[in-house]
Amino acid sequence: MSIGKLTMAISFEELLKEIKYCDFTILQVEDNYLREVIKLPFIHKDPFDRLIISTAISEDMTIITADENIQKYNVPWIW
Repeated sequence: MSIGKLTMAISFEELLKEIKYCDFTILQVEDNYLREVIKLPFIHKDPFDRLIISTAISEDMTIITADENIQKYNVPWIW
């Protein structure tokens, strides 16, 4: 939001309330996610995207993304 890549019709506080209302879980960064990050090939330069990839691998999750660099990793994705 601060760099202009994301705009929302609701405030961030309202978003957090919606997350709780919908029973989503906000994951904490775990040691095993960080261990997985250092194993990743250096395809994507964004450290936060690399953390998302390692989290998805560790938790056996699918990433929803249009980012072509994320799609180059051995991780399930849709879009």
